[in-house]
Amino acid sequence: MSIALTPEPPYTAVIFTSLRTGGDNGYGVMSQRMVDLASQQPGFLGVESAREGLGITVSYWADDTSAAAWKRVTEHVIAQERGRAVWYEDYQVRVATVSRSYGPDGPR
Repeated sequence: MSIALTPEPPYTAVIFTSLRTGGDNGYGVMSQRMVDLASQQPGFLGVESAREGLGITVSYWADDTSAAAWKRVTEHVIAQERGRAVWYEDYQVRVATVSRSYGPDGPR
């Protein structure tokens, strides 16, 4: 995985923070499927993810409308339901507008 290449702000970030339950229970396959499916959605800009105990996945979207549409994609809805029932001990979703982006080589 690498740092997402994003356009000049503003754009939308969906920050999904989670604590997993024990065992995989199909999580790995579904997680990759969701990344693949999200990348095909209108307005998708990129994704970053890390997990070591606490998991954080940030998906970037052109705007709030695109991010909200992703939440309603049927296969994603099924994954959300499975997450609540099987994969997550706890989670929080935060949606934010990115107003600035910078790094050693400028925004990306």
